[in-house]
Amino acid sequence: MQSSSEFATSLSVASEALRVRSGQALQKAVAGHRLDREEILSLFSSELIELGIAADLVCRRFHSGPVRTFVIDRTINYSNVCVTPCKFCAFWRPVRARDAYVRSHDEIFRRVQEAVDLGATQILLQGGLHPDLPLEWYERLLSGIKQRFPVHLHSFSPPEIVHFSKLFGLSIEGVLARLRSAGLDSVAGGGAEILVDSVRRKLNAHLKATTAEWLEVMKTAHRIGMPATATMMFGHVETLEDRVEHLLVLRRAQDETGGLPEPACSLAGQGFTAFIPWTYQPENTVLGGEETGAFDYLRTLAISRLALDNFKNIQCSWLTQGPKIGQVGLRFGANDIGGTTIEENVVTAAGVRFRSMPADELAHLIRQAGFEPAQRDTYYRILRKF
Repeated sequence: MQSSSEFATSLSVASEALRVRSGQALQKAVAGHRLDREEILSLFSSELIELGIAADLVCRRFHSGPVRTFVIDRTINYSNVCVTPCKFCAFWRPVRARDAYVRSHDEIFRRVQEAVDLGATQILLQGGLHPDLPLEWYERLLSGIKQRFPVHLHSFSPPEIVHFSKLFGLSIEGVLARLRSAGLDSVAGGGAEILVDSVRRKLNAHLKATTAEWLEVMKTAHRIGMPATATMMFGHVETLEDRVEHLLVLRRAQDETGGLPEPACSLAGQGFTAFIPWTYQPENTVLGGEETGAFDYLRTLAISRLALDNFKNIQCSWLTQGPKIGQVGLRFGANDIGGTTIEENVVTAAGVRFRSMPADELAHLIRQAGFEPAQRDTYYRILRKF
C-alpha cells in the first residue's frame, strides 16, 4: 500500500503527464492533425487560456477573415405535449395537463409574420412528441408557411422524426421525404443530449431516440441531400469520457456522410453545417442538480473546435451562458454567435435568464470581441455586414 507521500507523488506525476500529453495534443490540433480519443480527453486538463488560444488558431484556419456571424431567426414551439418524460426537460406536458397546448396554424403563421417583419430568414419549429397530431397536420403547417413567407425551415429534431416514423408506420426516409416535399429545408440538431446510450437511459432520453436512431435520422437526411446541425447538451450526469465519445460519434458520422478530414471542407450545405454545444439548465426539472459554469462551458467549446476537424462551423450559445460568455466564445473556437432567437420556450422553462437578442445587439457583441459582424443564412452564406 502506498504511503500518503507516495500517493501524492504518484498523483503529481500522473497530473504532469496529463499536462504534457494535453500540450502535445494542442500542438497537434493546431498543426492540423486529427486527435484521437485519449488526446481529446487529455485536453480537459489543459489550462483554459491555452485551450482558448489553440481553438482560436484552429478556428482561423477555417475562417481566416475578420467576419463572425449570426442569424436572425425565431423558434416557434408548436406544442408542449410530449409522451416522453425526459428528466432534464421542464418544457414537456402530458396530453391532459391544464397548461398543455397545441398552437393553431394561424397562430404559428402570425408568429412567423412577426419574425419576418424583424428580418428573420430562418424558422425553427420544435415541439414535444405529440401522440395524436396526424402527419398531414405538420405537412399543412410547412406548406402553409412556405406559401406565405420566404423563410428557411430549419425544423424538427431527430426525436421528432423518429416519433413520426413510429407513429405513422413510415421509414425515416419516408418521413423526411414527405416533410421535405411539404417545405422542410434542413433538420435541427436537437435531442442529441449526449450520444451515449448509458447516459441517455439515465435521462430517459432513450425513450425518444437512441443514439443509433438519432444518427439514422441525420445520416438519412445527409444521404438525400438535406443538411442538418448537431448539438450537445452537457453538464448533467455524463462524464468527460462521455463528452469525448459524443464528439467522436459526430465526427465519424460527418466523415461518413458529409464532411472531409481536412479544414478545407467548405460545402456548407453538405452533412452537418455546424456544431452547437450548450449547457444543461436544471431549474424546474426532475433531474435537478447544479448549472454548469462559464469555465466548463468555454473549455468544452474549445475542445469541440479542436476535436471536430471536419466541421466548418462551431456556434457558441449566448442563450444559456449569457451575452458576455457568448462573446468570449468567439475567442474560444466559435465563429458564430447563434441567432436572435426571437422566441424560445424549451430552455426558458428550465430557468434560463436570457430570452432574445436584437440583431444590432448581436452585431455589437461581435464587434466588441474584435471581429466584423455579419448576418448569415442557414447555410452560413453572408447576407449583409454591419
